[in-house]
Amino acid sequence: MMAASTARLGWYGDDFTGATDTLATAAQAGLRALLFMGVPTAAQLQRAGPLDAIGIAGAARAMDPEAMRAELEPVGRFFAQMRVPVLHYKVCSTFDSAPHVGSIGVAVHTLRQHVENRFVPIVGGQPSLGRYCVFGHLFARAGSDPAVHRIDRHPTMSRHPVTPMQESDLRLHLAQQGLQPVPGIDYPLYAQPLARQEAVLDATLAGRPAAVLMDASRPEDLQAVGQLVWRRAQQARLLAVGPSSVVQALATQWPHAAAATAAPLAAAPGPVFVLAGSLSPVTAQQVRAAVSYEQVSVDVAALVHGGEHAARALAEHLGALLQAGRSVLAVTAGSAAHGATAHQVAQAGGRLLAQVLAQVPLRRIGIAGGDTSSLAVQALAAWGLSYRASLAPGVALCQLHSEHPALDGLEIMLKGGQMGSDDLFERLLHGDGA
Repeated sequence: MMAASTARLGWYGDDFTGATDTLATAAQAGLRALLFMGVPTAAQLQRAGPLDAIGIAGAARAMDPEAMRAELEPVGRFFAQMRVPVLHYKVCSTFDSAPHVGSIGVAVHTLRQHVENRFVPIVGGQPSLGRYCVFGHLFARAGSDPAVHRIDRHPTMSRHPVTPMQESDLRLHLAQQGLQPVPGIDYPLYAQPLARQEAVLDATLAGRPAAVLMDASRPEDLQAVGQLVWRRAQQARLLAVGPSSVVQALATQWPHAAAATAAPLAAAPGPVFVLAGSLSPVTAQQVRAAVSYEQVSVDVAALVHGGEHAARALAEHLGALLQAGRSVLAVTAGSAAHGATAHQVAQAGGRLLAQVLAQVPLRRIGIAGGDTSSLAVQALAAWGLSYRASLAPGVALCQLHSEHPALDGLEIMLKGGQMGSDDLFERLLHGDGA
């Protein structure tokens, strides 16, 4: 039996890239935070020391409903035992999900059984990443392009290969996943006195909604959201859903959370290996801009279907380049044309990464793609991640914790497809001097 913690926040990331973004957000707010690779053991918690925020990295975003329930049930039990005031189910800031895969509705129905509060706030935007929720409708930028698109007209997310966003009204989007009714708290209310905000929230909760969608269109909106959520969380433990803006909002209510000072990012101490499995146009541009790397276009068919010999030969080729002191960028994009699913390619990429690291003692690596990141890290013998530095909004450089000396202390960047500037991979290699 584990003892209850003094942590203010527990979070589960529905993919690894999102989980590390929340880790970075918590650390930048001055919280002692650590991200575990699964439900932590008592020994791992003891080794981590006192924590203000406890994270669990998962892959629910890529799971069907039955697998999600099996994944999240022990997570809910763990955080109930830890008695964290807020259990945050961290989703992508674009809310891409569907009834058959990564269902936010399934996650809410599973996790809310482990909290007492009937208020389930869903924070709909993250302005720091160019994600805006206004009157329940979601808008988003695409990469570094300043143009903002309604999510169902977004050049990438409306065409997502697994969970295309075809509805901008998040209330309707969530209803398709079995989460209804979901009334909204619209941003003009935040300018009203707190007593008025509380009265509107009380009236909304009187209808016993499945959740409450809270607009977030500006950074100042998050202070109002944080105040409403934290006041209720102090009365009874609650489940909150949304991107890392949930933590940004709560941090405005924690006076002892002093923002951490960001140190300049040093250049990598040796060659860097990057595995790019994302199909995003943003990642494609980052690959084109990565002029300091030896780029290897991976034969996806051989990687997935070629057996152990083909995988070992590829790993040996990549390892030889790295041992020669060259930084290597391996690209697995274009899997659909080779008869392999994105999940199969991500799994194979994880095995490839583990084989490369078994050959070469690297100190810094990068992985691009949500599913690729999740499955690649799972292939490594690691138990936790701590925050090291920020490479871009939504992109963190983390430090791996492992019982294996060759992996312990490894710096790892996990990047979602939409995140980062064109020179991201160059910065990963050269640091802030890139």
